[in-house]
Amino acid sequence: MMKKLMIGAAAGVFLAGCTTNPYTGEQQVSRTAGGAALGALAGAGLGMLAGGDDRRNALIGAGIGALAGGAVGSYMDQQEAELRGYLQGTGVSVTRNGDQIVLNMPSNITFATDQDQVMPNFHNTLNAVALVLNKYNRTLVDINGHTDSTGSLQHNQALSQRRASSVANYLVQQNVDGRRFAINGFGPSQPVATNATPEGRAQNRRVEIYLSPIT
Repeated sequence: MMKKLMIGAAAGVFLAGCTTNPYTGEQQVSRTAGGAALGALAGAGLGMLAGGDDRRNALIGAGIGALAGGAVGSYMDQQEAELRGYLQGTGVSVTRNGDQIVLNMPSNITFATDQDQVMPNFHNTLNAVALVLNKYNRTLVDINGHTDSTGSLQHNQALSQRRASSVANYLVQQNVDGRRFAINGFGPSQPVATNATPEGRAQNRRVEIYLSPIT
């Protein structure tokens, strides 16, 4: 019962913060309300910081059906194809691992040095990601922030968390359901290249989005 109440409270924040887009005439979540809703989910231990079962149960309870059997592969194939089409030439890579899709967003195109606010010239790319996520809403979205090893562990851990949260907040502003999210900051603990060279450190500074089917 407590979980249901906390989910309802977060949903209330979303609804209260809806505004009308002056260009499209559509309802969308305001920047302040989006952050507040994610904060509510964080405090409740649900949505963005919850385990997969909690997210799955909340979404299915809201009427979003799970995928089964051969429908899973086909659903992810279609989602992957659209993401590749929209993200071609943006600097964001799209990787397929079984039934999971991974979007790798290097920090040099997403954030200014040592900053945690998404750069304005990356907004169109995230708009495209949001468009696909809204169309294919039967996926869970894990947003993971990573840094290189330069600087203190505490600073890098906090920076990676804030960057992942900034990406999530922006997607919520584009009407992506925050109950789908899990947000994690890993600091320098999961490098994909050496931290001994500038090129390697650049690869390690990234935000990754993992898309997994709801089954």
